[in-house]
Amino acid sequence: MDSSSPDAPASTPVSTGSTTTVESPESHTSWKRFALFCVPAGAAIGGILVAMASGALAASFSVSGQQFKISADEMRGEGFTQFGWVNATARSQPIPVATAGIRSAEIEGLCQSVLTTEFPLVGSIALVLTAGDAGTPVQASDLVIDMEQMDGNAEFTNIEIGRDASTLDQGPDGFGSGRGHTDLFGMQSDTIHVENMEQTARAASAGTFKLHNLSLGISRGDAECF
Repeated sequence: MDSSSPDAPASTPVSTGSTTTVESPESHTSWKRFALFCVPAGAAIGGILVAMASGALAASFSVSGQQFKISADEMRGEGFTQFGWVNATARSQPIPVATAGIRSAEIEGLCQSVLTTEFPLVGSIALVLTAGDAGTPVQASDLVIDMEQMDGNAEFTNIEIGRDASTLDQGPDGFGSGRGHTDLFGMQSDTIHVENMEQTARAASAGTFKLHNLSLGISRGDAECF
């Protein structure tokens, strides 16, 4: 998503460098290539880290030093929020991310993979998980994903862009999950629909996560989701 027009109202077209449509009376905003934004800038990163260190903001858990990838044929969600945040590793290394929260979601064709390249003599090892299909999608509630990259074809209903992240009220409950830090840029919508989704993420959590037709495998090489 191109953030060149963060203050555009939901009732008017938003230019993202690709086709955008808005329909009335219920506002539908479509981005043919949805790209990640909302990653906090340097000054905001410092403010969040200070607040975490003082106990004013809670960190859900220390993240690993590895990225993982998530892809899906289709995701439908109700109650969507997105804002900038900072994760921290067990070594206290700050990692800027864009946090997306979805109150309830259904995911078809889910793939999750993590690649480890530091095994001596063995080489790269890929762990790949797949689940969900058109008849029995993955179901999640209070889903929160901390991302560094996301692409896909997305459609939102009743979207608000440029809202203060601390006032977001559509997503999961809880500070640092469904809403973010005061003065940071945020967005939210009643619903989100993404096709051909690809994410590079640092962390994910959910209140419930129901995986139909789960398959988990480990193999040598770099066979990731994308």
